[in-house]
Amino acid sequence: MWSWFGGAAAQKRKDAPKNAILMLREQLDMLQKREKHLENQMLEQEAIAKKNVTTNKNVAKAALRRKKVHEKNFEQTQAQVVQLEQQIYAIEAANINHETLAAMKAAGAAMEKIHNGLTIDKVDETMDKLREQQQLSDDVAIAITSNPPGEQMDEDELEEELEGLEQEAMDARMLHTGTVPVADQLNRLPAPASAEPAKAKHQADEEDEEAELEKLRAEMAM
Repeated sequence: MWSWFGGAAAQKRKDAPKNAILMLREQLDMLQKREKHLENQMLEQEAIAKKNVTTNKNVAKAALRRKKVHEKNFEQTQAQVVQLEQQIYAIEAANINHETLAAMKAAGAAMEKIHNGLTIDKVDETMDKLREQQQLSDDVAIAITSNPPGEQMDEDELEEELEGLEQEAMDARMLHTGTVPVADQLNRLPAPASAEPAKAKHQADEEDEEAELEKLRAEMAM
């Protein structure tokens, strides 16, 4: 029950500005209507005074007196209208300020709840962990791409195995063709080139050079 009454009281406090503004506007509407009525009464009494100013001065004076009364009431009504308008504006502004402050207070409470137990040290610690995990992820990616699965072969072993295969191939060819005597192999070697052709070539080159020199001398003599 206490919470229900508390809720009802809170709702009543919340509705108080709205109810006050409604009452003030109703009163303002009534005063504005009275203001219009008094203005018509003044115009009417002024018309009566003008009509009887030359024919019946007493009637004209009475009309002017009533006009003065209406003017006084009109001025009072105008002042009341101004006061009510100011009060309405003040309550509306105060209510807006109150609602704005309540919204800001709720926002502050929400942020406090979000940041509950959160400190700058914890934020830094979390960021450090994130950076560490990111670095670990990068290192893992590099390790995967630079070291593919499977045992890596030794290049020296590959070279030795390749040489062994080449030797086997040579042995196989020798067995297929048979053993060739050393003398036959020597006989099959190309004979050394004769010195005579080389000497003839040298002499021909010298003759060509002499011919070129003669040609140059003839051109210079011209």
